[in-house]
Amino acid sequence: MSKKPVGHKARKRFGQNFLHDQGVIGRIIRAINPQPGEHMVEIGPGLGALTEELLDACNGELDAVELDRDLIPVLRTQFFRYADTFTIHEADALKFNFESLKQDERPLRIVGNLPYNISTPLIFHLLSFNGLIKDMHFMLQKEVVERLAAGPGENHYGRLGIMAQYYCRIEPLFIVPPEAFSPAPKVDSAIVRLVPYAEPPVPAKDVHLLQTVVRTAFGQRRKTLRNNLKTLIDADQLEQLGIDPGLRPERLTLAQFVSISDALTA
Repeated sequence: MSKKPVGHKARKRFGQNFLHDQGVIGRIIRAINPQPGEHMVEIGPGLGALTEELLDACNGELDAVELDRDLIPVLRTQFFRYADTFTIHEADALKFNFESLKQDERPLRIVGNLPYNISTPLIFHLLSFNGLIKDMHFMLQKEVVERLAAGPGENHYGRLGIMAQYYCRIEPLFIVPPEAFSPAPKVDSAIVRLVPYAEPPVPAKDVHLLQTVVRTAFGQRRKTLRNNLKTLIDADQLEQLGIDPGLRPERLTLAQFVSISDALTA
């Protein structure tokens, strides 16, 4: 198990909560099931709790993206025996070009204990590299996992879940309690698996327009589609699509949002 280096404190500005529970670490690794020869990528390795297990499983072949420059020499020292195959990229994952990691035909398998304060924008960023990725396993705030997996009419259903489900199959795996981390967060965490589709289940003519429709629809959750989408489409057009303009956005399926965006491309 990775131990906290002397003098290193978790930084609030990086949203750091270091995983230390060996039972949880083992369960995560079993869920990921990394294999030799796969192209693994870890976002935010932190103190290396998962890194050690990933390196052992993949014969040392791993790319890591880490923002905290003080942790990088610690990780390089800790895993010096893998120096030829373990590459650390000092970068902000929100701005990182994951396409730059692709060296051959192998898809990327991405793993990360994501800081709560950047998890949603980072997932949207990663979805833009959807075609390069085999799967993603993330530790997230439990509420974020609920948002990713929620269906129409559920409390957590919204823009994140709709767009994630457009690109990926979402599989919530298990909950991780606060005491598994140092410092302990104030909320439960959860592990989720995202598996990109070869083709979206409901392909949109223009995915960027779909994103605009979904973002606009959820601009004010308590308002109806008639009000939220009035700058894009009027009530009569919605009715022609078989959609009640008096509904709130959380009542619509992914297919209905696609039908709206497709109508706007005509």
